Amino acid sequence: MLRGLPRTTAPVGPGGAEVLRLITVQRVPVCLTVHFNGRRRYGYWQPVSSGPGYGGCYVALPTDECDALHAAGRIVLGEPVVDPAKTTYPVRPAVRRTPSAAGALRQALTA
Repeated sequence: MLRGLPRTTAPVGPGGAEVLRLITVQRVPVCLTVHFNGRRRYGYWQPVSSGPGYGGCYVALPTDECDALHAAGRIVLGEPVVDPAKTTYPVRPAVRRTPSAAGALRQALTA
């Protein structure tokens, strides 16, 4: 099962910024795979070309950078897909609210 990560407010470094860019662009879905033994791996499938039948490869993202983004609330995990050997979570960028949008939502709820 997935262990909780403490929330931090540390700034994102260059490696974290690149990982966040890859997740935000979403040309390919990024997933977190947690294996039965506890090993965690973030990654995505990189096709060789856009044509069918050309194959591709699995690209791993730096786990420490992804865990830091998750702990900082910059990325979120979706609903898990569970099988006996592993659990896979889709990874998405977190929705960041602006203070004015949060205030407008609060006003709409109290009106």
